[in-house]
Amino acid sequence: MNNQKLLINPLKKDINQVGYSSRHEFNQPDKKLDYVKHFKHYCSVPQSIKAEANKPESSKPELDSEEGLPLLLKAIIEGFIDGVLIITTNQELFHGNECGRRMCSQISQGKSPINSIPEPIWRVCQSLIDSREWFSDRKLIIEAEINVNKSVNFRVRVRLLTLDLSRDPYLLVTLEDKQQSTKNSAITDVINYGLSEREQEVWLLKKANLTYEEIAQKLYISINTVKKHLKKIYAKQK
Repeated sequence: MNNQKLLINPLKKDINQVGYSSRHEFNQPDKKLDYVKHFKHYCSVPQSIKAEANKPESSKPELDSEEGLPLLLKAIIEGFIDGVLIITTNQELFHGNECGRRMCSQISQGKSPINSIPEPIWRVCQSLIDSREWFSDRKLIIEAEINVNKSVNFRVRVRLLTLDLSRDPYLLVTLEDKQQSTKNSAITDVINYGLSEREQEVWLLKKANLTYEEIAQKLYISINTVKKHLKKIYAKQK
């Protein structure tokens, strides 16, 4: 108990001294003028600046100085299976995820510079730009297919995108690899209907729009065998 008193009493004394010192300084004429001066200066600062100064640092969006897109939005775009491109109306690439850049390279087949927009994609974009004159009151989405070769083709969708970063709208382009999309759909069917390994192979080729003869040639089986497998697959789906 005595030890506690020894610790508390000096503390009270220090607090009283601080309070007395503050009152003593404020009662001095020079100190009064300084306090009044600082108070008037604070009152003269616009409220918007005060709010921004008091705003927590963590609440401010973290921007990428190179492209101007929030890092969270960039991370979401990168997570898409489809290719995503954000293009200006001057045919400049504002942003594109890794998948979209890879698809652009496949479409251009290495003939276009890096980060440039392949001509087949820009033709679809140009159609949307031209259509704004006739359908300015509607939200348009233009869709087209780009066939690179028999095994590589893409579905392209273009729509207008308005961002606060610019007064002019951007073009949002999504690229879907039709072959990969068909494969994903077939794999889902395999899981849902419990298809066997051979039925899976037949179904993947059937979803890719191959004929009975083409499926038979690829799997080295007869056409009748292909038909039997498909009959079983349809029965499981029902």
